Amino acid sequence: MSARVKIAAPKSGPAKGEVKKVVLAYSGGLDTSVILKWLQATYECEVVTFTADLGQGEELAPARKKAEMFGVKQIFMEDLREEFTRDFVFPMFRANALYEGQYLLGTSIARPLIAKRQIEIARQVGADAVSHGATGKGNDQVRFELTYYALEPHIKVIAPWREWDLDSRTKLIDFAEKHQIPIAKDKRGEAPFSVDANLLHSSSEGKALEDPWHEPDEMVYQRTISPEAAPDKASYVEIEFEKGDAVAIDGKRLSPAALLTKLNALGKANGIGRLDLVENRFVGMKSRGVYETPGGTILYAAHRGIESITLDRGAAHLKDDVMPRYAELIYNGFWFSPEREMLQALIDKSQENVYGTVRLKLYKGNTGVVGRKSPRSLYSLKHVTFEEDQGAYDQRDAEGFIKLNALRLRLGKLRGK
Repeated sequence: MSARVKIAAPKSGPAKGEVKKVVLAYSGGLDTSVILKWLQATYECEVVTFTADLGQGEELAPARKKAEMFGVKQIFMEDLREEFTRDFVFPMFRANALYEGQYLLGTSIARPLIAKRQIEIARQVGADAVSHGATGKGNDQVRFELTYYALEPHIKVIAPWREWDLDSRTKLIDFAEKHQIPIAKDKRGEAPFSVDANLLHSSSEGKALEDPWHEPDEMVYQRTISPEAAPDKASYVEIEFEKGDAVAIDGKRLSPAALLTKLNALGKANGIGRLDLVENRFVGMKSRGVYETPGGTILYAAHRGIESITLDRGAAHLKDDVMPRYAELIYNGFWFSPEREMLQALIDKSQENVYGTVRLKLYKGNTGVVGRKSPRSLYSLKHVTFEEDQGAYDQRDAEGFIKLNALRLRLGKLRGK
């Protein structure tokens, strides 16, 4: 069977002989292991592997062992959980970013960090190319490559799924067997769906999930128990913020990654953070994804809660106006674009007084803000009270305010008579 497998010339990408050394984003799974060998055989170049720990929850040691088996001399394996949370997740959450009103962008925000580190490694080792394992149908190829070109305009990019003729699971496995690439038993059959995960979320797509009418089986969920199975008693948590970033849980200060890990555990135990979504991919098609963002869902609610008492109305509404554009930029892969950086500057300016603590109630899949306080609060009890306000607000002032705002409406109506 394996004798049928041939290495075809690439359909696109750099020509053979143009690449001397390539940095591959490498997970150690079947696809990227095949890619590693394919790069060596097709381009006859040195391959450097880079494996990032973004909190996906998988053992990374096997990836190193496989890379060594392929004769890779430069193997980079790095724990990027803190950088991921501090420099990518938290800035995004300052904006309350939701793509198409629902998606917390868990996959989207991870790609620019991986691609950025690939470029840094390429500079370090003198590589002239980078490669990834994203398919030609999805968003990730765009996210990786926009980052590559933004940071290193002349870098060569090899995207095997757009270049090779290994266009079926059978061909991938045949290639792996021919080149003695270890294959896990569960990889020989068709996986029921594909999974991508990091510290912020997990996403499941494809195969059994492609029909948007069918409810996902419970086996799909990786990071949460079902709301029905969650405790009958509510949990409470207090999250403290400084300049829009969460810094402590229940009075205990934590690093960004440790804080998100703690929120993930709370969200999981209470069935929080599930989303079944049909979204519009940047490449033009719709896709169905099942997402779990337990800690992020809690963090999102808490951040909006603290902003409700610390942000000026105009600033808050302006943030809400620009948020969909900001979220779309991240979804489409433009993290390192000038427009995203401009919007980030606006967002970060708005967070200068976002200090304080939010208390949340977690119960069977629901996250509700039940308390908020801040030393920089704009909430004034003496102005809003229905009791005696001791002259803080003269209610007669409202008459002129209303008449001025009604003037154009009155004139418009009179014109029609």
